[in-house]
Amino acid sequence: MVTTDLIATGLPIGVRPGNPEEDAIDGLVAAIVLEPQTSEAVAASLAWASRHRLSVIVRGGGTKRGWGRPPQRVDVILSTRRLTRVLAHQHGDLTATVEAGLPLGELNRLLAKRGQQLPLDPPFAEAATIGGVVATNDSGPLRHRYGTPRDLILGVELATADGQLAKAGGQVVKNVAGYDLSKLVSGSFGSLAVIVSATFKLAPLPAACRTVVAGVADASALNAAVDSIVSSQLEPAAFEIHLRRNGRDAGDRTFALLRFASLPAVVDAQAAEACARLLAAGVHAEVATAAGDRQIQHEHSQAFWGSPGVFVRVSWLPANLEPALTTIEHVAGAQPFELIGRAAVGAAVLRIEGDIEAQAQAIERLRESSALGNVVMVRASTELKRRVDVWPARQAGTVVGMVKRALDPNGILGAGREA
Repeated sequence: MVTTDLIATGLPIGVRPGNPEEDAIDGLVAAIVLEPQTSEAVAASLAWASRHRLSVIVRGGGTKRGWGRPPQRVDVILSTRRLTRVLAHQHGDLTATVEAGLPLGELNRLLAKRGQQLPLDPPFAEAATIGGVVATNDSGPLRHRYGTPRDLILGVELATADGQLAKAGGQVVKNVAGYDLSKLVSGSFGSLAVIVSATFKLAPLPAACRTVVAGVADASALNAAVDSIVSSQLEPAAFEIHLRRNGRDAGDRTFALLRFASLPAVVDAQAAEACARLLAAGVHAEVATAAGDRQIQHEHSQAFWGSPGVFVRVSWLPANLEPALTTIEHVAGAQPFELIGRAAVGAAVLRIEGDIEAQAQAIERLRESSALGNVVMVRASTELKRRVDVWPARQAGTVVGMVKRALDPNGILGAGREA
């Protein structure tokens, strides 16, 4: 692949051939990998790819490179790993502007020196980059209080497929004027433009955290536990549900987790009140020890995502928790499964084991259920993704589809992996 005209720009762009071990996506290996070091270099890379009609997939930390549909073709991987600067941190305004390749874990270590955080905790948070987190709109337990990346982003700088740089949004919380392109690229899987940098609203680091664990017998008891907390004045930072079924009854678990984060006296009082309210609802609960809290967080990240199976995002109306969980139990219960989700939001990730035939049937039946909303495959084998669409329907006639055609008329970005 000729890169002479790209190198001739004199911009800081690393160029190397694709590596089958590092640069394969669903079995397809990119011919070359570009590593631009500045926003101008990103734009020049896209202009070059557009001139040559090359398919481009954007990669940050690579933690979610297998997400989305199998690519139709992969000519170029555009890596953001050299874009790692904190461009601005207005700590008095609780905002920060950072480049897309900076890992979330590293950013939060830097912000912690000022007693602040970007309150996002998606899977693989240590290695996931800012651009990747925004591009997938990925979140974790803290979504209960703080929302998703789409809720926290204030502004963005983008490189478009024709090699232009554009800014949208602002750098202060009060700026709401104009069309919010920063919200639109959140969750776009790099199919509209390349995120070069983003501005976020931050949150103070809490002085103390406590986690309440409530074990329940079934979906009905879990629903009662959730109702008792949602109807109270308690303000947890996270409110999780966790179901685990191994297909043999032994070792099955159903429980809820409440995490409180504030001043020590406040979290102690709220944790005690949560336990009392849950007990009144017939549910035993206790405050986890420090070691128990670490184990819970491990199960919610490394252990869950390191287990086998297909990973599926499911959603439901928050008021429909019990019928949603009953449906999931009925559909997925024939094989081992595990679900971790946001109790009061109506969103979860479901992990289903079994063979491809069983997984495909389970996903199709989940999509047929009126108790559930979106059912999207997140991480799956290439064979399963070729059999069952990652997304249940294409968006060609939607606003996003029209914006895609306007920003990327030659269709070089995303390689068809997007919704």
